Amino acid sequence: MTYSIVAKDETTGAIGIVVASRFFACGAMVPFVARDVAVASQAFCNPIWGIEGLSRLAKGEKSTEVLSDFVSRDKGQSIRQAHMIDQKGNISAHTGSDCVDWAGHCSADLVSVAGNMLTGEGVVRDTLDCYLENKDQPFLERLLRSMEAGEKAGGDKRGRQAAGLIIHMGQDYPYIDLRVDDNNDPLYEIRRLVDVSTERFKHFSKGMATRENFSGLSDRSPIDLAIKEAEELRILQGELSRSLAT
Repeated sequence: MTYSIVAKDETTGAIGIVVASRFFACGAMVPFVARDVAVASQAFCNPIWGIEGLSRLAKGEKSTEVLSDFVSRDKGQSIRQAHMIDQKGNISAHTGSDCVDWAGHCSADLVSVAGNMLTGEGVVRDTLDCYLENKDQPFLERLLRSMEAGEKAGGDKRGRQAAGLIIHMGQDYPYIDLRVDDNNDPLYEIRRLVDVSTERFKHFSKGMATRENFSGLSDRSPIDLAIKEAEELRILQGELSRSLAT
């Protein structure tokens, strides 16, 4: 019912998942991301794979061990699909034999793509290729471009409905966490939300507390200045806000 990308950025250490599907609120059930590990549980998804998997990977277990255990314990493993990345960057993936065609997965260093109910293998292949070909782009942009390439290749063979994006930047809380639950072009809507986040949220988040700095930035004047300068630049370039806020 889905295709997704799970990746860790080799430069910044950021880790994230983007998912798209013709399934309501896939962003609520498929992606599980923590500070340095991630799990995507899909097809006839078992969210316990995501919840337990994230906990065990965060404690240092290898992805191969965790996934092998899930497959052996779950009587429904033949209709499950999952892929994950552990603290060392190792990737493991499972596509059950009874997942609806086309179903499969592929991977490269620090990145995995998996999908089921797709128009064909080209969806996951094009998603992966696009990610590998865009190393010069920021991590978030690489992920979005990759998913858009998968959609262009056919995506979910039933159509489009929902998408989700989660990225962690070395913290236990997400750097960005967005969902589109019911939309005729969910990846486009995710892009719009990302764009809106750059107006204020992106600057505000730089002042948030971290594991290394419990207090974060208590003086908000640099944040206010950054927001003001960003707005002035948009106006100068003739760009309107894409926010729907009133």
